[in-house]
Amino acid sequence: MAKNKKIQKKGATLKYLRVSPVTNVIFSTIFILLALLCFMPALLVLIVSFSSEASVMAKGYSYFPSSWSLESYMYLARQIEYIGGAFLNSIFVTVVGTCLGLVMCSTMGYAVSRPNYRLRGFFTWFIFIPMLFSGGLVASYMINTQILNMKNTYWALILPMCCSSFYVIIMRTFFQTTIPDAIIESAKIDGAAQIRIFLQIVLPISLPSIATIGLFYTFAYWNDWMMAKYYLTSNVQDKFPLQYVLISLENNIEFLSRNSQFMAPGEANNVPSETVRMAMVMVAVIPIACSYPFFQKYFVSGLTIGAVKG
Repeated sequence: MAKNKKIQKKGATLKYLRVSPVTNVIFSTIFILLALLCFMPALLVLIVSFSSEASVMAKGYSYFPSSWSLESYMYLARQIEYIGGAFLNSIFVTVVGTCLGLVMCSTMGYAVSRPNYRLRGFFTWFIFIPMLFSGGLVASYMINTQILNMKNTYWALILPMCCSSFYVIIMRTFFQTTIPDAIIESAKIDGAAQIRIFLQIVLPISLPSIATIGLFYTFAYWNDWMMAKYYLTSNVQDKFPLQYVLISLENNIEFLSRNSQFMAPGEANNVPSETVRMAMVMVAVIPIACSYPFFQKYFVSGLTIGAVKG
């Protein structure tokens, strides 16, 4: 009898979860339109980057330019020595910063997630308060330059961003809601130390959250240019990241375009502007977009598991 009631209840639940063919078509159409709304601007940027400057000046941004050209990418190719070094700098900062950030956030999140840790409450508040009140830009700049002596170093691009209170809270919540205490206790009974428990048991189970935080860190480091503006001076151009170099090139192009009346007629016509801006966007976006498929497997599960319980 109880088994029949259970089957009936399950059937009633499945009945409410069913979607009619008409509803399925409607929702599929809506999602396709939303996907196109996200994809079409990126496609426009790609097309404009391969358009000629004359076509952009005549028709504006268009999916169907009157003529095509590789001049924008040729212009960037002429700056390959400058852009290539910045590209390698961004890769180095992104890889080191992401790895260091994951180590710091995962270890601290695991420590404050353990119920028998005596300083758990203190460190939880210690992590949470900076999410509400920041020390300010002036104070952080003075500490990083005058006390830690990080000015004009790679550490100035890495350390100020490597530990986020928000990411630590996400990791702590994930550990509390996903890692069973019975597994930790059984490992302790077998004589495993905390570092071994963390490396061999906790981390393999926590791949979804680690991949999600790693994706956030990768985006943040790759797109960052403010740290370079704050802490790097013009005499250390070999340490400039890609985003900062692209912004500098764009500012130079804008300056040349505004002052083209002071240039020779032939030079004024060769000053790139709109198409080069779009080419810069593609140069900056494509490498980071290629990294997303490596995180996609764990991205959704990492976001949802850590948000089930607070």
